[in-house]
Amino acid sequence: MNIYVGNLPFEAKEDDLRKVFEAYGEVESVNIIKDRFSGKSRGFAFVEMPTEDEAKAAIEAIDGSYLNGREIKVNVARPRTERRRF
Repeated sequence: MNIYVGNLPFEAKEDDLRKVFEAYGEVESVNIIKDRFSGKSRGFAFVEMPTEDEAKAAIEAIDGSYLNGREIKVNVARPRTERRRF
């Protein structure tokens, strides 16, 4: 299951998120989204967990918790929608 993690501290690393989520089960991948020009974090990430029950437990437990002083938002990731270009 793909999980969205928002309001991340800009200095958060993939290992930080992996440690938090591994308390609830196996973590397949962690992807912190970065600005394509500056390479700096955009303040959100996606965590992939293979087991739906573990992912739901992680979402329930971690949403609203604090990471490096910021309250993070955690929920099921929605599929990406196409953006129209004008």
